[in-house]
Amino acid sequence: MKNSAQPALKFPVYLDNHATTPLDPRVLDAMLPYFTSKFGNAASHSHQFGWETSAAVEKARSQIASLIGASPAEIVFTSGATESDNLAIKGTAEAHRQNGNHIITAATEHKAVLDSCRALERHGFKISCLPVNSDGFIDLNQLRNAITSETILVTIMAANNEIGVLQPVEEIAAICRERGVLFHSDAVQALGRIPFDVRKIGMDLASLTAHKCYGPKGVGALYVRSGVKPAPIIDGGGHERGMRSGTLNVPGIVGFGRACEIAQQELAEESIRIATLRDRLRDHLLAELDGLAINGSTERRLPGNLNISFSSVDGETLMTAVREMAVSSGSACSSDKVDHSHVLKSLGLSDEQAGSSLRFGIGRFNTEAEIEYVAARVVEAVKSLRELSHQAAV
Repeated sequence: MKNSAQPALKFPVYLDNHATTPLDPRVLDAMLPYFTSKFGNAASHSHQFGWETSAAVEKARSQIASLIGASPAEIVFTSGATESDNLAIKGTAEAHRQNGNHIITAATEHKAVLDSCRALERHGFKISCLPVNSDGFIDLNQLRNAITSETILVTIMAANNEIGVLQPVEEIAAICRERGVLFHSDAVQALGRIPFDVRKIGMDLASLTAHKCYGPKGVGALYVRSGVKPAPIIDGGGHERGMRSGTLNVPGIVGFGRACEIAQQELAEESIRIATLRDRLRDHLLAELDGLAINGSTERRLPGNLNISFSSVDGETLMTAVREMAVSSGSACSSDKVDHSHVLKSLGLSDEQAGSSLRFGIGRFNTEAEIEYVAARVVEAVKSLRELSHQAAV
């Protein structure tokens, strides 16, 4: 007899929560009125329609600030994390050009950070890109030695989007304070998943987005510590204290705030549950398959992240074999060219190892039944693909 306590599986099983998360229904409920009856422009200060949306924006600003230990005035709304990274890095470079032209980052950063740095390099800025060790961590002594009298910014992500590694941000912030250098962190993957307090850490700037913590796409924020002011990269109207002009995405901002409120209430319990599911998946795969390697630190990583290389198996082929689940590969295809993950290559993995990797991103709405199904299917698919490969080689 079927166990009624276990909900029926729905396909495809979604395990790509580092790419994006499903919108929490409670977030949608908070957003809906701002698409219809409460449609005013938050910058309209002469009537009720503007007043009520402006109040909603300020409530959301407080909800986001509360989650990260900031003050509401330190939250600047943007269109998402990519814009926040651009504003933090390019805006700081422009605002502090007279103080120096050197920026330090790391090899495993998100492309929004690395490409922003490369863009500045074309305009005469000097970029130092720190390597990471096999676990994915930067060397703090290398960071200290890389800082010069010309250094104006260090930008190191709090949590990696591919391997889930948590960088030692408190120690990085302390080094930056000692040397009088601003510290920015792409904190997108950390927000709502682990405790994250910008004051306790000592951050100057932090990039955030809603859609990685069960909020809507198309809205983000930049935490800007009081006293710090990056130059704007978008002009026109002087919104957001002059740092980011443009009509505010009120429904998105309301959803972002509600998502952060839910995360603050549920993070402690939720992170334990998600880590338990992750460990169950990991243990099942390791028990049933040989030739596996977990990429990134097994000690300091996001609760729901599992990135594994499967020897003698191509990651893209494996994803095709298990297409009833949504996971991502360690390599991404662009037309007919395979571009292996720069993150995995930075750990020292070969092209073959990087190309044999899958990232599992477990989230709020995943169930034990889903994890058990995914584990069994991946084991079955890997064994089948290895057998086919063996037969072809004979």
